[in-house]
Amino acid sequence: MGKYVVLGLGSFGFYLAKTLYENGQEVIAVDSDENIIEKIKDYVTQSFVADATDKETLSAIGVTDADVVVVSLGPRMEPSILSVLYLRELGVKEIIVKALNEDHKKILEVLGATDVIYPEKDIAVRTAHKIMSGNVIDFLPLAPGYSIQQIAPPPEFVGKSLRELDLRNKYKIQVIAVKEIIPEKLHLIPAGDFVIKESDLLMVVGRDEDIRKLSVQ
Repeated sequence: MGKYVVLGLGSFGFYLAKTLYENGQEVIAVDSDENIIEKIKDYVTQSFVADATDKETLSAIGVTDADVVVVSLGPRMEPSILSVLYLRELGVKEIIVKALNEDHKKILEVLGATDVIYPEKDIAVRTAHKIMSGNVIDFLPLAPGYSIQQIAPPPEFVGKSLRELDLRNKYKIQVIAVKEIIPEKLHLIPAGDFVIKESDLLMVVGRDEDIRKLSVQ
């Protein structure tokens, strides 16, 4: 079981803390709004009404013992910048921060945040890929131009084995998993003789442009 501290309980921080707790993790939630703390208290291990930009407060709630501290303070840049600065001074090794924009992201990285996320941009990119390819279910960028995507199989794939489809040579993509819906089952690194059904979902990795070609079959 890991120990996580979530600073800031807007929609992102609230559901992050709740999900971590529901998956068996120890979670400390912090926000300056007493009403929000009242709502989250039953879904976390501990909750505090506190100022996450105060160094002494951060130390008192035990951030130094956490495996990961998540900072989700908005809608202004200054609170998260101060919070990251103090977390670094306190020796916290893993700091994940929600950025408000690209400039904010750059500042947080310079301050020493180990991971900076920009949810609005990530969601926009994923949505764009779904719009461009009707069979894309989910999208995870790996590097510019490369991603892992979960796709519904084109009609031409149904009833054929992975060996017959030969996607690695024909499309330069690799199937790393198949999720069967009926019956529900996940096949990691499926064998070449695995036959695709209409209800299956394929997890593929490769160049975005190569994966996109599958949607025009």
